[in-house]
Amino acid sequence: MIEVTAGLLVRGGQVLACQRRADGHHPLKWEFPGGKTEPGETAAAGLRRELGEELGIDADIGRELWRTRHHYPGREPLELSFFLVAGYRGTIENRAFAQMRWVAVEELAALDFLDGDRELIAKLGHGELRLE
Repeated sequence: MIEVTAGLLVRGGQVLACQRRADGHHPLKWEFPGGKTEPGETAAAGLRRELGEELGIDADIGRELWRTRHHYPGREPLELSFFLVAGYRGTIENRAFAQMRWVAVEELAALDFLDGDRELIAKLGHGELRLE
């Protein structure tokens, strides 16, 4: 099982969504920033490191919002942990994505997100999970 973390950065009722590059796995799919944790790394520490690499920020990782498992065909199963980002230092820079966009929660479902993120997006859209 591969452990993957993702961070939900919230600004003015909108969430930061990131589109994968065309030349990688799941080309041009949308996702929340984050990535695989390294051996011996906690989920929060892995997310903090990934946000530094992808966005150039020093993030304060907040509470875990949702955890699930997903299996993409032909790949190892994933355990996905989604955290709220309580705050950060620095200015967000796009260091890894085709594009980034601030999106209202009710508009997230309209983007072509990774399948592993869709359950979280549905729960946010139905008000089952809150970004506060």
